[in-house]
Amino acid sequence: MNFVSAARNGKKGRPSFTADVLKIAATYIGTVVGAGFASGQSILQFFTVNGYLGLFGIVVSTALFSWIGTKMMVLSHRIKAFSYQEFNSYLFGPHVGKAANALTFVILFGVTTVMLSGTGSIFEERLGLPYQLGIVTSLVLGYLVMMGDMKGIVAANSLVVPLMIVFLALVAVFAVGADGLFPAVAWRLAEWHDLLWMLNPFTYVALNMAFVQSVLVPLGGEAENEKVLKWGGFWGGIGLGLMLVVSHLAMQERMPGIVQYDIPMAEIIEDLGWLVHLLFLLVVYGEIFTTLIGNVFGISRQLQSLWKLPGNAVVAAVLAAGYLISQVGFSPLLSYLYPFFGYIGIILLIWLAVKKMPTR
Repeated sequence: MNFVSAARNGKKGRPSFTADVLKIAATYIGTVVGAGFASGQSILQFFTVNGYLGLFGIVVSTALFSWIGTKMMVLSHRIKAFSYQEFNSYLFGPHVGKAANALTFVILFGVTTVMLSGTGSIFEERLGLPYQLGIVTSLVLGYLVMMGDMKGIVAANSLVVPLMIVFLALVAVFAVGADGLFPAVAWRLAEWHDLLWMLNPFTYVALNMAFVQSVLVPLGGEAENEKVLKWGGFWGGIGLGLMLVVSHLAMQERMPGIVQYDIPMAEIIEDLGWLVHLLFLLVVYGEIFTTLIGNVFGISRQLQSLWKLPGNAVVAAVLAAGYLISQVGFSPLLSYLYPFFGYIGIILLIWLAVKKMPTR
């Protein structure tokens, strides 16, 4: 899905080193920025509902993204992991590693259903088109792309991530406005004694680490320059943190009314004009679609490694199963599955944090 060989040329000089660091950072950001992040829904659920305390959670999340994401790639580089199976086996041991791989598979499939339902919500809520049309369109496009070359998905990620950053920069300018960076708001849903806002940063990062390992692990395993991974992971985490802050501040001004929307960031962008709004929807759809295809690709490969099945049939079966569960709806799936997967991912987060790094 992403730039698995982004760091192959890291020793050829400073321009190449810088370019590879940016590719690693963009890949990291592009892997995390899926349906919940790009739409603003997961940021709303994990941070913005906690009011001003959400900013403290974002600071913690940024530090964790920079640290844990980098460690995951560097550890994978040192053990030369080919996929998340080798990574989990090393992290948890051969027996517990099998259970971890099974959980990772479940999480990848769960995120796939969220991505599908997210495309339906874009069509229904923002374009006034049928929910099913959005999902079926994504299924057809996804199947066609999966039958072709994955290089198109890689190119899409390299295009969509910069566009997403540009749009968030526009949102930042719009959100600050005349009230300054920290506008006064009347609502407060969290207090210092409420432990939920303290736990949310860890569950949010844990959730993302649980499914981004399908990309970050092979990325680290195939890299030749460890320094590129360290700087790429650091700046990728910083970039994610800045995007979280901008989205949080923009939605904070609209709370609590914005909670009712499946795509809250689109509601913010809509005030910038219909053309910018339409372009933003395309970017969000692109983020969701590329993440969807990447997950389906990883799930299909995993199933084919267990059973010798035709690739086309496996892809069709995965998409069909995702379609059935996606009927639950975007917000319900994200509201229940993401926190649940986050709590599961806490185990991975703790284990990875305390795991001693292997020697070079």
